[in-house]
Amino acid sequence: MAVDEMESGGDDGSVERSRSTRSLVFISHDTRDADLAEALSKLLSSVSAGMLKTFRSSDRKGSQGIDFGAEWYPELMKQLDAACDVVCLLTEQSLGRPWILYEAGVAKGKLDVPVHGLALGVPLSKAGVGPFAQFQNCNNDSDSIMKLVIQLVQRLPDAEPDRDMVRAQVDIFRGQIESILAQRVADTDDDELEYDEASTAKLFEEIKVMFQDLPSRVDGVAERAREPRAVMRLRPGMIHDMAVMAGRGKPNVGIVALVASSSFRDDLPWLYEMGVEVYRQSLTARPAAVARAYRNFMQAAEMAAMGPWSNEIRSKQAMRMLDELPMLLRDFEGLLERTPSEA
Repeated sequence: MAVDEMESGGDDGSVERSRSTRSLVFISHDTRDADLAEALSKLLSSVSAGMLKTFRSSDRKGSQGIDFGAEWYPELMKQLDAACDVVCLLTEQSLGRPWILYEAGVAKGKLDVPVHGLALGVPLSKAGVGPFAQFQNCNNDSDSIMKLVIQLVQRLPDAEPDRDMVRAQVDIFRGQIESILAQRVADTDDDELEYDEASTAKLFEEIKVMFQDLPSRVDGVAERAREPRAVMRLRPGMIHDMAVMAGRGKPNVGIVALVASSSFRDDLPWLYEMGVEVYRQSLTARPAAVARAYRNFMQAAEMAAMGPWSNEIRSKQAMRMLDELPMLLRDFEGLLERTPSEA
């Protein structure tokens, strides 16, 4: 009998027993943390002699990811439903990311799959906020990770993991994590450029003159966008023209992100906040930070256009805007490639 058939019949006890016999761990993570997810997958495989399987959507080298040509959303839901546990990697990259929260919410709220937060590179107090405040999350010290790993391995029938062997593998895993995070810090430092103080001061003065009253104006536009007629008048072409005029003939990606995201302030507030972050970074005269924020916003817009959030959009005009947003943002991506940090 299939697992789904076992769960659809019988009492709650039979559901729990059928889930306890599973041996698939779903690793929920930000795409930028693919190397951390791979390290955890190897750890679980090593301590279980390959018996404990894992799924991580970012896998491109093995069979743990999504096959090319497959529809990614149904495949993710299928893997979540088949998992015995979900481990969410909580890092500086992933904290507060909508997709991590969505996967954890579906697993715990809809499927009743145990969810574990694993803090890597961030304090446990910082990781255990929002929905993860209700979970007993795992710190990145040896004892905590060892306890989590043994708990996961014991999902296997009659499993009796050797604690000394597990500790040795956990120590190797922690060394890999420290190396990965240290390299990220080094890469970030390399991306930071030092500017001439006089030029920076002059640039800030120009920005203050150009945009000193822009936030209040955009807030007014976002407020009026709640009405169907206001949303109907906002078109990608208009956003392009506004960005060109505000940038004195040269489009400004901060203005593009801010104006474009205002359409979703009520329906998709997380997408709106990411657009506002691009604008904030554009005021700092740090092209590398602007590029990172803009590409994060662009990826989130593409995910929103493809994912299940269309059900949250109340206006057909706003939905049309969401469909056109990824292409609009791609049109302006070329401006980022000419920033000093990427020259």
